[in-house]
Amino acid sequence: MSDSDAMEELSRALVRELIDSGRSVAAAESCTGGWIAKCITDVPGASLCFAYGIVSYSNGAKESLLGVSPQTLEQSGAVSEATVSEMAEGVIRLSGAELAVAVSGVAGPDGGSEEKPVGTVWLAFAERRKGKTRVQTKLHSFDGDRRAVRQKTVVVALQGLRELLHKSRSDHN
Repeated sequence: MSDSDAMEELSRALVRELIDSGRSVAAAESCTGGWIAKCITDVPGASLCFAYGIVSYSNGAKESLLGVSPQTLEQSGAVSEATVSEMAEGVIRLSGAELAVAVSGVAGPDGGSEEKPVGTVWLAFAERRKGKTRVQTKLHSFDGDRRAVRQKTVVVALQGLRELLHKSRSDHN
């Protein structure tokens, strides 16, 4: 299955599962430029479960829109565990959604370094329950050109949201 087909299939399944559970999701995106939000909102009925999508491509947007600390960006950089954690916390707080995903990475072809080569992507998955937000992060290293890195990031983000939703539902039972 191609990444494009996977994005479509995962989006449909995620929207259906969110609606069935009565929960909502939000996204804070950097390197994917709104692609996660687009995939979700391509599904009819997504308005019942999609709360927010924020494209915070620049550091200034991460700070002003999502509340990412300037110290975090200076010390850890935009592509870091600390930054995506704060992005996820910010979008879940702003949106009121129960679930959120945040992504920041180096899609290429430029911008990579020895420490963070092209294909390096951090993802954060957040869940808000009883006023508390829990965040889990994952680091990925994807191969391919800019489009491939972005598509693979979207696939992993959608899969991760489904996994978080399933885990959350089983924790409630």
